[in-house]
Parts: sequence; structure tokens; C-alpha cells
Amino acid sequence: MARIQWKIRELPWRLKMIMGTFISWIKLLHMTLYYNHFTSFSVALETSLEPVFWFVDKFAKYLGPIFMTMVIFLTTSVVAIFYTCLLPHVYAQSTSRTIFHLVFGHWLLINIVFNYIMAAFTNPGTPPIEIPETVSICRKCIAPKPPRTHHCSVCDKCILKMDHHCPWLNNCVGFYTHRFFFLFCCYMFCGALYVCFTGYDVFTEHFYGKTPYPFPAVLYPLNLAYDVINKTLTSTTPMAHSNYNLEVTHERQNYHLAVIFEFLVCSAVAIAILGLILWHFRMISRGETNIEIHINKKERERLKKQGIAFRNPYDFGFVENWRIFFGIEKGTGRSFVRHILFPSSHQPTGDGLTWPHEIYRGDRVLQLL
Repeated sequence: MARIQWKIRELPWRLKMIMGTFISWIKLLHMTLYYNHFTSFSVALETSLEPVFWFVDKFAKYLGPIFMTMVIFLTTSVVAIFYTCLLPHVYAQSTSRTIFHLVFGHWLLINIVFNYIMAAFTNPGTPPIEIPETVSICRKCIAPKPPRTHHCSVCDKCILKMDHHCPWLNNCVGFYTHRFFFLFCCYMFCGALYVCFTGYDVFTEHFYGKTPYPFPAVLYPLNLAYDVINKTLTSTTPMAHSNYNLEVTHERQNYHLAVIFEFLVCSAVAIAILGLILWHFRMISRGETNIEIHINKKERERLKKQGIAFRNPYDFGFVENWRIFFGIEKGTGRSFVRHILFPSSHQPTGDGLTWPHEIYRGDRVLQLL
């Protein structure tokens, strides 16, 4: 009896020992499977994104034509609605404004279509069999790689000065296509803003009717919340206004939906593309690509530990970086007005195989791999 009583008193201590041993074993197993000296947040993030990378590698080439069809369909629908709905509205207000819209609108449209076609169907650039300068060997192509060249898993080939693979173009953004891609984004952003401003008054009339709202029309989620809070949702519908002269016919309903669709699509596209433009503006100003940002970051951290200041060898300064990017350096005979503001199929300077380096006095010149 005394022996059994001793065992019961010992039970809490033994349970604590067992649980402590089990927790220590779990921690050891976790560190054995998932931890090593080189583990960092970026490595953990890349590991967690492996399913996304696998999906992109396997299905991006099939999604590309679908995304291209979406771009063509949305652009065509916006242009058609502008011609059939917004332009007659402008013409009813002023003939001189109509002439301006015809000239300015067609200038934007031509630049959008031209740069999209060039970005989608131009070869971004691939290294030949024999190259003048080799920095590494591609593990997938088993071929030498020039500087700033990287392998695209979607295209299954190495791309000169690769930035990224764009599914909306179904093509890589590289040495020969980066300028067309960036100009397409800029002109598409300007075109979306242009359509929003042109059809702003028509949109507010069809979306809100005659009821005044505290926020601008572009902030329609806030106005909708204001409408729900004040319980006036039914009275703000355009069809329910007594002083809103709009017949409920099939044609008028289509016109109503087309105007709202036009504004919502263009405002969403403008917001999305603005972030992309700002990101690429930062990269181009620093003489980098999307891939080189990560390479330079790791190199900068590595050299900082050695007391060495990292300098991007392809950064020639803000103005010169943009001249190189647009291919309008001094001595080329090209100008910003003729070759950037208007469609131009000129190629960037150089061959994408060798690159000049900016020399920084007092610093070690580093070669990007």
C-alpha cells in the first residue's frame, strides 16, 4: 500500500519529465528538418512559394494566350464604348473639344497598340552559341551565359538582360522588349486616366443619379457605404429618380451598363499599372532589372560584412540610365520626341552580350553574375 502511494505522488513529476523530453524531441526534429546555418527569412519565403513557382513553370505557357486574349478583349471593348458612348457626348458639348479628343485619343491608342504588339511578338534576345564574354554556365541549358543573362523556366531558354516573364504579353521582358513593355504600361496608364476623366461626368450621372455624395465618384465604395448607412440605397438608383430623364429601354440599359463598365475597368487598370510603372521607374533609374535587385541586395549585404561598399557596375546615373534604356544616347541621332513619344522600332544600343561598366574611384568594381 505504501509503495502504490509513493508512485501516485511521483506521477506529476514523471509527467513533467515526459512532456519536457517530448517537447525537446519535437524541437530537435524541427531544427533537424528545417534549420541550418544558411536559413533566413528569404529562404523560408522562397520555400513557401515553391508551389506557386511550380504552378507558374507548368501552366504559365498555357495561361499566356488566355491573358493576351483578355488584354485584347478589354482594350477593344473600352475603345468601342468610347467611340459609341463617350465621344458623342463630347461632340454634343463642343466641336473643338471633339477634335482635340480625336487627335489626342488616337495618339494614345496608336502608341498602346504599337508597343503592345512589339513587346508581345519581338524576340527578347537569346545568347548565341559563341559569346565574347562568359560569366557562368546555365545549369538548364548547359551553355555559357553572358552578363545579365538569366534562364526563363517558362520560355525554357536563356534571355539577355532578363527582367521577368510577363503572362499578359506571353513573352519575356528582356533586352529587346523591356522598352516596349515599359512604354506600353505608361501609355496604357495615360489612356485609362484619359478615359476616366473624359467620361467622369457621364459615369457620375449614371452611377449616382442626381443625389449628392460626400466623396468623389472615383471613390465609389465609400459612397456606397455612405448610401447604405443612410438607408437611401433605393432612392439613389438612377431608374428611381423622378427628375432623372432616362427611359427604361433595352438600348438605354446597355448604354447605362457600358458607361459604368468603362469607368470601373479603366480606373482599376490605372491603379494596377501605376504601381508597376513606379516599380520599373525605380529599377531603371538605378540601372537594375527585377532579378538584379535581389542579386545586388545579397551582394550588398555580403560585402557590408567585409567593410566594402557595393556599387552597381551598370549604374551610370539617373539621366544616363534612362538614355541607355530608351536607346537615345548621345551620338545615336535619336531624340525623345521622335523615338519615344511616337512609335519607333529602334533597338537598344549594343548586342546584350557585353556591357560597359561604370568605374567608381576608391571602390571595388564588381561583376554581376
